[in-house]
Amino acid sequence: MPSPAILHDEYALRGRIDESAPVTSTSSVLIDAPAARVWDVLADLRGWETWAPGFRLRALEAVEPGREFRWAQNGTPLRSRFAVVDPGRELSWTGAFLALYRAVDRMTLAPQEGRTRVTLQESLDGPLVRILFGERRLRAAHQIRLAALKSHIETR
Repeated sequence: MPSPAILHDEYALRGRIDESAPVTSTSSVLIDAPAARVWDVLADLRGWETWAPGFRLRALEAVEPGREFRWAQNGTPLRSRFAVVDPGRELSWTGAFLALYRAVDRMTLAPQEGRTRVTLQESLDGPLVRILFGERRLRAAHQIRLAALKSHIETR
């Protein structure tokens, strides 16, 4: 399992997840809104609690590369560090939870004729991760988050 520093520097900062991790997932959704509007919602982590199921922000200084933030997903505390913050294009971070599990999360935006395709990728590694949090469960969580994002943006 790569160290947190390697995941951050060699993976997230280079626009990729750890494809060799035991659990990976990629999901996407097409949102009927321009990339700038989608970006405004994604970059406002304080606002995620209003639309992202199970998300709770615990500490955030700034949405900037290298900055840390703490949050919880369905009660599980996580500590993350932003890697790429490229307005209108990509928001990514590396993170850890329970001191045993490590993840790389990437959200990319691709404009498509006034709409935006948002792709969410994640790699997850740690002891028994396939049993505790397998690909199906991760993909389902991503699809729920993307559907909530789409609904939030398109109904505003």
